[in-house]
Amino acid sequence: MERFVFVSLIFSIVLFGCAHVVSKEIRDMAEKEIALSDIMKAPDTYKGKVIILGGVIVSSMNAKEGTYIEVIQKPLDYRGRPENTDVSYGRFIIIYEGYLDTAIYSQGREVTVAGEVMGKMERPLGQIKYQYLLIKSKELHLFEQHYGVPIKFGIGIWHTF
Repeated sequence: MERFVFVSLIFSIVLFGCAHVVSKEIRDMAEKEIALSDIMKAPDTYKGKVIILGGVIVSSMNAKEGTYIEVIQKPLDYRGRPENTDVSYGRFIIIYEGYLDTAIYSQGREVTVAGEVMGKMERPLGQIKYQYLLIKSKELHLFEQHYGVPIKFGIGIWHTF
């Protein structure tokens, strides 16, 4: 009996540890394999469609309409978490209907959003005007912050885990 409980516990941890951060229902609704750069070329084509994007928060601001979150887009891994890479195809703004604490949804935090494409919004970025993609949030996932150095170990000469 103890062995069954132990095996069940380990199986549950492995199963839920690999779960995607966006619900299956929303993932099934979402447009598959669309790059932010493609959407930015013709945002009206995608208006009203559900997409999944993620990245690193640049800033957040509360307004009457809700919370605006500016994000630098990053590719997502198989679980929907932004990858730790310098690759980005632009920036987008999440519109969340409701209040989010901007001290929590702050610069440097990783976020994934599943939402509806609303179009573009022009805002200043430094000394230029930048066209941001607007996404109305259906699901929003804020990841835990990374602390310290990740633990890795190696076997042999060129393999690390």
